[in-house]
Amino acid sequence: MPDPNVIVALVARIDPPLERVSAAELLRQHPEGIAIEFEGAQAARLFPGDVAAGTLEILERLRGMRAPVYIELRPENRGIARLLIPLVTRVTKIVESGRDGFTVELEASHGRHLLRRNSPAFGELLEALRAATEKRIWMVVSETDNHEIIDARPWPHAPSRPEQVPQERLGLLQWIRWWWCWLFRRCCCVSPIRAQQLFDLVSAQTCNPLTVPPPCIPFLYPEDGCWARAHEMCRLMLAAGAWPRKVWIDGNLHTLTRNNPNCYVDWGWHVAPTLCVRLSFWHAEDRVIDPSLFTTPVSEPTWKGVQGDPNATLTPTAASVYWRSYIPTDPGYVDTNYWLDHYRLQLKNRSLLPAGPPPYAFCP
Repeated sequence: MPDPNVIVALVARIDPPLERVSAAELLRQHPEGIAIEFEGAQAARLFPGDVAAGTLEILERLRGMRAPVYIELRPENRGIARLLIPLVTRVTKIVESGRDGFTVELEASHGRHLLRRNSPAFGELLEALRAATEKRIWMVVSETDNHEIIDARPWPHAPSRPEQVPQERLGLLQWIRWWWCWLFRRCCCVSPIRAQQLFDLVSAQTCNPLTVPPPCIPFLYPEDGCWARAHEMCRLMLAAGAWPRKVWIDGNLHTLTRNNPNCYVDWGWHVAPTLCVRLSFWHAEDRVIDPSLFTTPVSEPTWKGVQGDPNATLTPTAASVYWRSYIPTDPGYVDTNYWLDHYRLQLKNRSLLPAGPPPYAFCP
């Protein structure tokens, strides 16, 4: 039976609307709270508090994106007690992981998600996830900041994105250089100094975790969305005259980071751009550009080495490969921008938690 104190739906209306004043000012003007209406004739109220302004900004952005939200309510006044940002996705695999529960792989994610046996709705959730795997239906999956699944239900709306913008055609000189680079790749290598400059170019786009202003890149939310971060970094480097590629890693990845409250992230795969770096007249190598893990370009063995699986495999591709098995290309950066927006909001929502915004000083 659905929990009457949980809403999973699209935001239909915010009253009064967040238009001419900031979220903080709107809440100050309305100490009785802000009415939040959801599709399906459901309603909640957001009362002033320490994180209310940030929560209101997230709700307004999700309303504009037509993306669902998970809301837990206080029974006494239907006030918003907790907000989570679900994934609309298909379930690809469920694997038992010892006595803790099951590891769940989701199509729209490279992270690892856990269904714990001690979850109050464990049986119902496992049945729903297994049915979704068999039938390949769209689900809206909600999880805690620790990636523990607490809600999963069929979603009647398939994910919608704006129409792709056709990729701008290359001019004749660009085509000549592209083919020259393809045939003689080292002619497009850069110096170590230029590689660091390009690293700094993309790293400078990192988000302020409390405001997450577009078009910033959410490097401080490393556990998901790497395909969108990598595609945006490639776009920036291409615009700067460089010729990046990408490298993908597949394995049982466990990576230490100060940008997660647990001080680590678990991935099934990960991707980042690469640049060919000329180290001497005769020697060049690919260096990985990954500000979510490093502060400088690093070799592929170094990049692989911090991800916790010596048996992981590396696969190089062109920069145009967006998301290998799900959405192969994104020439207009439409899907890229959608997921960057999604993970900006995940970063902002995490920053409203008691631990505060990353990086976390208590991590080694």
